[in-house]
Amino acid sequence: MNSSIYEFADVSASKAGPRPAGGRPRRSDSRRLSSRRARIGVIYNPRSHRNKGQDLALGERHHVMVATPQKRSQIAAALEDFASGGIDYLIINGGDGTVRDVLTCGYGVFGDDWPLLAVLPKGKTNALNVDLGAPADWSLRDAIDAFTSGTTVTRRPIDIAALDGRSPPLRGFILGAGAYTLGVRAGQDAHRYGFFDSLAVGMTAAWGVMQVVFGSDRNPWRRGVGMDLRLLPDGQALPHSGRGDPARRELLLASTLRRMPLGIKLFGDLTEGLKLAVMDRAARRLMACMPAILAGWQPRWLERAGLHQREAEAFEMIIDDQFILDGEAFPAGSYLVSQGPELTFVTV
Repeated sequence: MNSSIYEFADVSASKAGPRPAGGRPRRSDSRRLSSRRARIGVIYNPRSHRNKGQDLALGERHHVMVATPQKRSQIAAALEDFASGGIDYLIINGGDGTVRDVLTCGYGVFGDDWPLLAVLPKGKTNALNVDLGAPADWSLRDAIDAFTSGTTVTRRPIDIAALDGRSPPLRGFILGAGAYTLGVRAGQDAHRYGFFDSLAVGMTAAWGVMQVVFGSDRNPWRRGVGMDLRLLPDGQALPHSGRGDPARRELLLASTLRRMPLGIKLFGDLTEGLKLAVMDRAARRLMACMPAILAGWQPRWLERAGLHQREAEAFEMIIDDQFILDGEAFPAGSYLVSQGPELTFVTV
């Protein structure tokens, strides 16, 4: 993960439109293909934190197609080759950012009808794997064997589409803005000091709380970002507590994951669908209580203090600064945020 800003065109998707399923079985009848050998495709990201050439010695497994795209622009072509080969199972060997790029680039290849998926936790952050429950040391051979011996869970990614409709949507699992963007940058420092996965999340969160509690109003962690949020389908603006500038919000976090790293419960007791946590202003009282809130404490004064926890079918977001999707920064602008197609993941 890094703090570069990418235009939507930089995360390429196939321009051909979703490919018909062809000979590939539909999800409903591809859970276990015991009558024949499954056709498997692997997207291997050699730049992922835990990938240094491992997990590519597959022996006699000739039914496994492996692609090692060096750039985002090559991912869509690799997925099209897999689709032409009629794969039943797609293994993504990389971290959360690799998952985001594969789901985004696969929009024009698979549409809403994806093969079974598995994710190997090989990145600096692997929040999706925390939610799915796959082992931290899961290998490619383990994931291949799990096709017939594992279990499946379903998740829907977040779709983020520019309201001008000029590009296909981004797809990922954790959207953040405001202080979250600053947190991602701070996370780079945590990585440089050797902290990864949930430990890096914890270190970054602790640093952010300290900046807000002890910083001045000129501190960027307390300044907030111009943000207009409208919940759909009714289009009502998300209420503002009146703390701070009503046109600005301190933090936005949205996700479709059910379990967050470190057991964080920023969404309170909300677990299903698209969930939002929005902080209007980083009041010191609120931030001082944040460790308890992240552990699941929900005092009645949260909304009055400026922390909003919501479920939404979708929402419109107009934002004056970059936002983060699974570790990468994307430009300010106007966006529709909704839920993508149901995806089926194989786990243990």
